[in-house]
Amino acid sequence: MSCCICQKSKTTLVCGVCHQDVCKSCTVFLEPEQFDFLKTKPDFLQSSAFCSACFTEKVSPELDKYEATLEAAKNILVFDVTQGKETRFIKRKEKEISVTDCADKDETVLRLAFQAAEKGYNAIVDMDLKSKKIKEGTYQHTLWSATAVPVNVKGNKLMKDRSIWSDPN
Repeated sequence: MSCCICQKSKTTLVCGVCHQDVCKSCTVFLEPEQFDFLKTKPDFLQSSAFCSACFTEKVSPELDKYEATLEAAKNILVFDVTQGKETRFIKRKEKEISVTDCADKDETVLRLAFQAAEKGYNAIVDMDLKSKKIKEGTYQHTLWSATAVPVNVKGNKLMKDRSIWSDPN
C-alpha cells in the first residue's frame, strides 16, 4: 500500500475516482458543501478526497462548470407572484421548479435561480416564497421553501411598471 503519486508507504486516504491509495500530502480535498446547490451529484463527487490526476481530469471541469452556473444564477432576473403586470406577456412553457427546507430566504432564491441557470434560463417568474417556523423546545428557527417557473426573458417582452418611470431608482 503505497501512494499512487509519490510512492510513500503512509497512505491513509483513497481517491474518490480511481480508488487508489493516496497519502495526505498528495490528496486534493473538496469542502463537503462545495457542490451543495446541485440536486443530484455524480457518484464520483460523493467523496471529498482525490488524487491530483483525477482531480485535474474529472473534478476540476465539474467544479468550473458549477462555479460558472452559480455566477449565472446570481444574475438571473427574479419576479415574485405579485409582479403579474410585469410578467404577463412572458410565456411559461417549462415545469415549475421548487426548493424545500432552506435555512435562509436569500439562499432559497439563489437555489431556485441556480436550477433555472442550470437549465439555460435567464429569469424566474411567479416565485412563491413560504416560511415555516419550527419549534424544538425553547429553540425556534424558520425553514423556507419556494416554487417558481424558469423562463427566458427578452427586453421587449418585459412590461415596464409605469408608476416608477418618473423615479426609476
